[in-house]
Amino acid sequence: MSEELRIGFVGVGRMGANMARRLKDEGYPVVAVHDVRHDAARELAGELGAEAASTLARVTELADVVISVVTDDAAMRAIYATGGDSLLTNARGKIFVNSATITPDVHVEVQALAERAGASSLEACLASSIPQAREGTLYMMVAGKRDVFERVEPVLRRMSKKLRYIGEAGEAAKVKALVNMVMNINTAGLAEGLGLGEALGLDLTMLREVFAETGASSRVLETDGLDMENREHEAYFSAAHAAKDSHIATALAQRAGLTLPLAEATAKQFDAMVEQGLGDLDKSGIAELTFASRSPRPRR
Repeated sequence: MSEELRIGFVGVGRMGANMARRLKDEGYPVVAVHDVRHDAARELAGELGAEAASTLARVTELADVVISVVTDDAAMRAIYATGGDSLLTNARGKIFVNSATITPDVHVEVQALAERAGASSLEACLASSIPQAREGTLYMMVAGKRDVFERVEPVLRRMSKKLRYIGEAGEAAKVKALVNMVMNINTAGLAEGLGLGEALGLDLTMLREVFAETGASSRVLETDGLDMENREHEAYFSAAHAAKDSHIATALAQRAGLTLPLAEATAKQFDAMVEQGLGDLDKSGIAELTFASRSPRPRR
């Protein structure tokens, strides 16, 4: 497939918008963008010279490949509805690439719906954040029909530093659920370590430096440690998303007959953030639950 492929985007929050910008920079015609927040779609469309499509069906009409970055299972099912406005309208020959972190079964459902409409779908799960989306250095895990992957692989490579084909539909979503489960557990553990360190009167900068040179080191320490210390929680990966993804993992564990105490405890912590109105903070904001000195509502 050539760079003349027309690209559409559904869901242009910070991840989706930066993926669209990256493909535009790489020479792909981004012809349509759509979002439930119409102002966001119009603003990005003006920037990229695309159409701010008022309907999902219009995105499918204009684009050869439609990339979606939506929030959850319900949003995914809504854009692939079997009635009303839907990406599936007149979708024959189109390819849908779905980057939402959702239940694996929903990716399987979407593939079946797309094929029934004469189209194809892939899941392209992202294990990176907003700067990587803009720079084209995402770590991308892909699942679906191998031949469909090969047809859009050049597009995906323009957005990613590493691209890994996992297997059939749903398999990449399982891997992504485990990635986020372990990341969330690490985040909660780091918050508790720093929170206890503060309670013991330790210098947190020193403590982070010691963590970095010992078995307490982690990627989360690199990305979130200073933010936890400084109470800077601008959302790159929100606590609400962390809660959702933790529950995806615990549901998979329950289906497999496993008990995962750490994952379950972590899910409860992120649920508590949402219940306290902190769900729009970055996952690093979980430190607000563990530092005894902190007020209920942290600064961002």
